Amino acid sequence: MIGPLIHMKRSIRIYGDPVLREKAEEVTAIDEQVRALARDMIETMHAQSGIGLAAQQVGETVSICVVDLPAEMDQDEDGAPMNPGVRMPMILLNPVILESDRKATSREEGCLSFPEIMGKIERPWTVTVRHKDLDGTSHERTYHGMLARVLQHEIDHLNGVLFIDRMSHVKRLALKGKLKRMRRETEEALAE
Repeated sequence: MIGPLIHMKRSIRIYGDPVLREKAEEVTAIDEQVRALARDMIETMHAQSGIGLAAQQVGETVSICVVDLPAEMDQDEDGAPMNPGVRMPMILLNPVILESDRKATSREEGCLSFPEIMGKIERPWTVTVRHKDLDGTSHERTYHGMLARVLQHEIDHLNGVLFIDRMSHVKRLALKGKLKRMRRETEEALAE
């Protein structure tokens, strides 16, 4: 559940923190705590130059993620918006992927919870997502390209799935030492 909130940016939880593997609880009431958490998450994401953030990444286990994709990252080859009418930043409560395109693309991804680690991840090009906004209004929309990728990454977080889980076996082997060190350092910091 949501702990005490301070209206300032929060610390990003790093790989090795058990909260990153926890499945999010559904948001059942949209109250001031939920609104404050969403504001804090946007501020934290912006402070870290991120384009997406899930509640677990700031130590909460509620089904909230935020996305702020720059317009230039949401264009097709001709410069036209791929997801016209989508306003940023997005705040998604209880997001669920309803449908995924069979067409997948592979692209480098990073994650604020894995500093300095990048990896090629294959994800569907198009997804249909249902979620609520902070007004409690339900939305169902199909998203394409980079925005679809970011939404999948954040919804994975809400389900306790990390982007390293989607990496190839070879890539995970190559990162094994770095991941082990990161997990150990996080566990030691949490034990203090």
